[in-house]
Amino acid sequence: QVQLVESGGGLVQAGGSLRLSCAASGRTFSLYNMGWFRQAPGREREFVAAISSRGMRKNYADSVKGRFTVSRDNAKNTVYLQMNSLKPEDSAVYYCAADRDSSLAVSPGPYDYWGQGTQVTVSS
Repeated sequence: QVQLVESGGGLVQAGGSLRLSCAASGRTFSLYNMGWFRQAPGREREFVAAISSRGMRKNYADSVKGRFTVSRDNAKNTVYLQMNSLKPEDSAVYYCAADRDSSLAVSPGPYDYWGQGTQVTVSS
């Protein structure tokens, strides 16, 4: 069982930056691939970024490549999402998720555990 708690969301102007954190409980965090997803009102949950269990592999949605960076610190049981050059269309609730599979899934289905989400609002 893994429990995930996101933090770091908030209101920021376009062009600004935020860093999201996702703290995980349990001693098996380092075995999980971690993903970030987001969901805006009226839209489906969409993939943002993922990182493998030891941080060697990363994957990004095209819409955030070059602006967002995913990282993790297994000693702290935490995964991060650094978001730069934010745009109003980045506004959404951001979720982190954990997956034991070997692939970096870009759809929500394979992920076993989810956090409660943190709101990111980017004003124009």
